[in-house]
Amino acid sequence: MEKFKILALSGSLRKASYNSAAINAMKVLAPSNVEIVIGEIGCLPLFNPDRESENIPSLEKLRASLNESSGLILASPEYAHGISGPLKNALDWLVSGIEFPYKPIMLINTSPRATYAQEHLREVLGTMSGNIIESAYVSIPLLSSGLGCDGIIEDRGIAGALLAGLSQFCSEIEDQ
Repeated sequence: MEKFKILALSGSLRKASYNSAAINAMKVLAPSNVEIVIGEIGCLPLFNPDRESENIPSLEKLRASLNESSGLILASPEYAHGISGPLKNALDWLVSGIEFPYKPIMLINTSPRATYAQEHLREVLGTMSGNIIESAYVSIPLLSSGLGCDGIIEDRGIAGALLAGLSQFCSEIEDQ
């Protein structure tokens, strides 16, 4: 059985974020051959191309985690019909690096009515030469559910959808 190390990023900085809860639940639910590493984007400075040659510890850690990963999982809330500022900032920092292009990407949508952000995210990731694995896409109805990580794990339907997406994602990575 192949081992997978996957970086996961939540586009939300909220403490009670549904996106972060979904990623944390997936980390707990993942089979033993899948290690999900949850990355931190809240510490990144605002993107400034003039600073790309600087040693920014939070950016170096993010780049190293992405480089060491077999794939990337992204969960973004929708704000004003777009992806969150913190996630877009992180992607802007990664756009010129060698770690990102052609990296397999799994998308999680925690609000089925949040379609604009998903379209925007797909556009940005495509521009960055990311490899979105459409068959691994998961849309789960968490908005206004009140579910945190534990509640997601206990909900068979939602936990099952996350695991099915993760399984498909790993299968696609393995086939590449």
